[in-house]
Amino acid sequence: MLLPSCAVNYSFTGTNINYELTKTFSVENFFNDSGGGPANMEQRFTEALKEFYQRNTNLELIRTNGDLQFSGAIKQYAITPQATVSTTDPNLPDRAGQMRLTIGIEVEYINTVNEEENVKRTFSFWKDYDPRNTSILQVENVLIQEIFENIIQDIFTATVANW
Repeated sequence: MLLPSCAVNYSFTGTNINYELTKTFSVENFFNDSGGGPANMEQRFTEALKEFYQRNTNLELIRTNGDLQFSGAIKQYAITPQATVSTTDPNLPDRAGQMRLTIGIEVEYINTVNEEENVKRTFSFWKDYDPRNTSILQVENVLIQEIFENIIQDIFTATVANW
């Protein structure tokens, strides 16, 4: 008598990659189409994405045509006021008590093994800072790194973790 069986693969990183079929991934250089941010921002994002997948999967990074393929662009880099602070001097205007840096990245994910998992969407995240104590130039690199970490985690979840 034969019993049908099924197998569930678990991993410590939360992926559901079948490593017998999916062995490689490739990341095209992302572009900065936002019109803002530091000059090397797209390179920083591209490298951070590659490093995250190398650390959290057993996939081999190759230049092009990986089993999993990532491409896209930074579409939004915006600094906007979030909270106003009133001044006691009627001759001075109200000013921002908090500013928000928002970054949005459009990602196209192609899974050549399972095309039903292909995704094209924008991932975004934001961080606030207090302009009364610091300028954007003082905190920009740290904020960008923290935002990228959150966006990359969201991309990972949407692509190979399938939560």
